[in-house]
Amino acid sequence: MKKFLATLMMIGAVATGFCALATLPARALVEINVNKGTIEPLPIAITDFQGEGLGPEISGIVEADLKRSGLFAPLDHGAFIEKISNPDMAPRFDDWKVINAQALVTGRVSKEADGRIRAEYRLWDTFAGQQMAGEQFFANDANKRRIGHIIADAIYERLTGEKGYFDTRVVFIDESGAKNARKKRLAIMDQDGANVRYLSNGSSIVLTPRFSPNRQEITYMSYEGGQPRVYLLQIETGQRELVGNFPGMTFAPRFSPDGQKVIMSLLRDDGNSNIFAMDLRSRTTTRLTNSTAIDTSPSYSPDGSQIVFTSDRGGGSGRSQIYVMGADGSNQHRISFGDGVYSTPVWSPRGDLIAFTKQSGGQFQIGVMRTDGSGERILSTGFQQEGPTWAPNGRVLMFFREAPGSGGPKLFSIDLTGRNEQSIPTANFASDPAWSPLLE
Repeated sequence: MKKFLATLMMIGAVATGFCALATLPARALVEINVNKGTIEPLPIAITDFQGEGLGPEISGIVEADLKRSGLFAPLDHGAFIEKISNPDMAPRFDDWKVINAQALVTGRVSKEADGRIRAEYRLWDTFAGQQMAGEQFFANDANKRRIGHIIADAIYERLTGEKGYFDTRVVFIDESGAKNARKKRLAIMDQDGANVRYLSNGSSIVLTPRFSPNRQEITYMSYEGGQPRVYLLQIETGQRELVGNFPGMTFAPRFSPDGQKVIMSLLRDDGNSNIFAMDLRSRTTTRLTNSTAIDTSPSYSPDGSQIVFTSDRGGGSGRSQIYVMGADGSNQHRISFGDGVYSTPVWSPRGDLIAFTKQSGGQFQIGVMRTDGSGERILSTGFQQEGPTWAPNGRVLMFFREAPGSGGPKLFSIDLTGRNEQSIPTANFASDPAWSPLLE
């Protein structure tokens, strides 16, 4: 962990604005209202950053991030009239207005004497003729891609008023080999599919990794020795700790918002599957449900006061529905009443929605509903897809899908409009994604 913190110190932002060319307006003319039902992507020009090789690489990452969000429409570089040679100078705004670039990004990347990378950017409102933001960031070579993600997050926040989600990682299960002898490895990558790193060697089956909400730590289930065991893994140090052996577990537990507890579903000697919480310091468990039904897939609300889970206690063979209860197991009540079978509910980091998987009419669906069960919306329908996980800003979901004849699952993301679905490139098949908090 010390090594990781040292790395992050080198990438801290310095909000200098360089040499301020204009007084920043209190409220920019250019903005995106992300709460509208239909959002027209904002035309934005992202110029190649100055700095041979590395400059265009960093600005390319910024452009790709913003485009994938579905909120921005980067303009073709071939349409640019002005060639930016000095990002410290105000651009010729008329040249950008004529191609309908409502916002403009310029910048430079250079190497410091100590070997660090220095990246500077400016965001301009072309129609108001003003600079909206300007910052500089430092990083070592190993973290150069993070600079692009951090700049994209800064632009996203300035133009939408909400936090971005680009400087994040995703832990997932990498699957390779024949389907009847599939090798499953724990892996981690940037949210755009770059920088894949393997966290296990594939000698035993690993399943359902989950991120801690406040640090770079994951929990996952492994079948080492032929029995399901739950581990805590520090991503940067590789330090691994056994939480316990859980013969009746089929999914790894999820963390509480403070990272001090995990919650899980366990099949005990009475033959019933119920919800339990474990204190990670004392390793004591507390039983939260006590039903003769199958209670499973628990997930905490972001404030830790409630838990969402699925249960078939409402009747009907295998027709599980979504329930909510207090963190102490009180006030257990059903919130979903739709046709089909619900599974894998996950509370949004914003606290306003619950994502879920639903089987209905022979299809698998990824959807969201309000926390009282109202306003159910299906975002994606496919042959076999499941396992939604939230981006830390609560605006995008990632899940995995296995298309007919594909041979294995792949990862996809979709935003809350349901209109911006993106495939996440991975070298092999991939499943069980879990999105990290923003890197700090």
